[in-house]
Amino acid sequence: MITTEIRHFQGAAVALIRIDNPPVNSLGSQLRVQLGEALTSAIANSMVQAIVLTGTGRFFSGGADIREFNTPKTGVQPVLREIISIIENAAKPVVAAINGIALGGGLELTLGCHARVVSQEAKLGLPEVKLGVLPGAGGTQRLPRLVGVPAALDIIVGGEPLTADQALACSLVDQVAAGSLLDEACAYAVSIIQGARARSHIDQAPLDESVDEAVFENARKKAKRKYRGCTAPLTCIECVAKSLSTDLSSGLAYEAEQFALLVNGEQSKALRHIFFAERKAGKRPAMNGASFAIRKVGVVGAGTMGGGIAMSLANAGIPVVLLEQSDAALKKGWETIQHNYAGNVKRGRFTESQVQQRLLLIQRTTRYEDLSDSDLIIEAAFEDMAVKKEIFTRLDSVCNMDTILASNTSRLDIDEIAAVTSRKEKILGMHFFSPANVMKLLEVVKGAHTSDQVINAVFKLAVKMDKTPVLVGVCDGFVGNRMISHYTREAYFLLEEGASPAQIDGALRSFGMAMGPLEMQDMAGLDISWAARKRQAASRPPHLRYSCVADRICEMGRFGQKTGSGFYRYASGSRTPLPDPEIDVLIARCAQLAGITRREISDQEIIARTIYALVNEGAKIVQDKIAQRPSDIDVVYVAGYGFPMFRGGPMFYADSVGLSAVLETVKDFHERFGDYWSPAPLLTQLAQNGGKFSDL
Repeated sequence: MITTEIRHFQGAAVALIRIDNPPVNSLGSQLRVQLGEALTSAIANSMVQAIVLTGTGRFFSGGADIREFNTPKTGVQPVLREIISIIENAAKPVVAAINGIALGGGLELTLGCHARVVSQEAKLGLPEVKLGVLPGAGGTQRLPRLVGVPAALDIIVGGEPLTADQALACSLVDQVAAGSLLDEACAYAVSIIQGARARSHIDQAPLDESVDEAVFENARKKAKRKYRGCTAPLTCIECVAKSLSTDLSSGLAYEAEQFALLVNGEQSKALRHIFFAERKAGKRPAMNGASFAIRKVGVVGAGTMGGGIAMSLANAGIPVVLLEQSDAALKKGWETIQHNYAGNVKRGRFTESQVQQRLLLIQRTTRYEDLSDSDLIIEAAFEDMAVKKEIFTRLDSVCNMDTILASNTSRLDIDEIAAVTSRKEKILGMHFFSPANVMKLLEVVKGAHTSDQVINAVFKLAVKMDKTPVLVGVCDGFVGNRMISHYTREAYFLLEEGASPAQIDGALRSFGMAMGPLEMQDMAGLDISWAARKRQAASRPPHLRYSCVADRICEMGRFGQKTGSGFYRYASGSRTPLPDPEIDVLIARCAQLAGITRREISDQEIIARTIYALVNEGAKIVQDKIAQRPSDIDVVYVAGYGFPMFRGGPMFYADSVGLSAVLETVKDFHERFGDYWSPAPLLTQLAQNGGKFSDL
């Protein structure tokens, strides 16, 4: 795992210590033992004059082994802080040769070195904040002393990696190798021995830098926007601030104390759960034979979803053929795409040149025949089964038999769509979330006949598009929308029982949701869920309670933000929801007609009824095998529905509350509110056996 080689370079003996712990060269406990021994040995070796530390493959080091967090420590194992101290205090120069990716503890390891030489492909960052912790091996104290407070705040709180050139520009590294990285790192080490270059030195004293408090306040404001409700970013900022008022030793002690508090907190456990859950969800199915190569994609429909999907594909460098039924509709869709890209340029996401490259990848047409050579076609038309069947019938007739056909449907039966084609094994759902060029989640819907080769190909495409794919089965609404129906149902019932739209949305925002259920409905368009309710009306059991509030709002022509009114009213050009007395009157009238006596409702009841409705239905979804595992549901809700990251998703949240407590509340709701709250058998079984969803 750690190898040492003595190189004779320009008349000096250089110990080349290499980290070899694939796949990411993580700094687990056993590797730290070996690294400490290798460094101590090289420092003690009188023949060695300098040390170069490097990694193997694409990684210098991906940092700590996250799986070791919150696990019992066995034996005497050096923590990373101790390894860095060995390097920092070495009489001989230690140079980091950063061969690729250096993240977290991997980058902190290099901060103890006396120089840093990087390859041109290197990426360097401190992403700990995304796991609910902070750089706990000196990063919050050494980095500001090296690059200054403003740059350190950007790196630590932003959590995004820097390129080699960016790292050089902010003095994080000393040299970008033009040729052989190891040769240039050895040469740098020799130049330090010879006195031609000075050792990089981290000052032990408080950082001698005048920093306006506004720098920290702006960092706090940005952190609160980016990491809504998370505590780690604010703790990172306070640790960086300590570098101005304390010496290095005291700052390191404070950092270690704060790291321990964060790593043992519920937020970090939840964020680490989501980190691993995304990786589980993204694993492609095992299969025999090669998957299909997707090099060119057709998109049917140039509306909001179709245009966003086309942009996502073009952003990934994939040629797209965008089809609409008329020139006018195609022109409108193209103008929207151009407008969206112009906004990207204005916000600094792309340059004008990058946008032009992407636009050139999108071919437009009104002829189905122009889709015939696509490897995949994604239908993004109106959510109507008859419309989709007509489109798939035409696609089946014009495309070659290797072409995969996907529907962007959010609810409809993929198997019913597949039945009108001659290629059932190549039909699946690809449910993007709006706006598709921004939202990460992709529900990949496997039909009864969809082949593993097709699923594999689409998962590979999703990763290329920077999406988070989750495999789901066929049912009304799949995972996300099947669950959200129960969430919004409770919101509608709570309206009739006495809560206002603003109270419901405010309570869920205080819980951490990106927006409340009624704001969300207004943003998505009330007509979409109205169409689904009308489609489901014939199969709705007559004995179950039904709220007509949303239906009455739609009958008034109020479809949300796009019409200027829904559950709220909206000023012209604004997306800010404003309470509307007319809706309050409508809600009271609906409650009266339903024979409901309105009452005071607490925020706690609002949160319990909406969130536990998600949990109970999620348990049924796992039991029905619509989701492969409970953690997949958490990924769907965090990535696609604004569920707070720091709570880990609805199923993890239920585990953290305790399933026995959740079950007792669900049983209480069952008695009070009827059959909708029938406890999921899986929830009952786990709760009674002292289990958790995470056990599955």
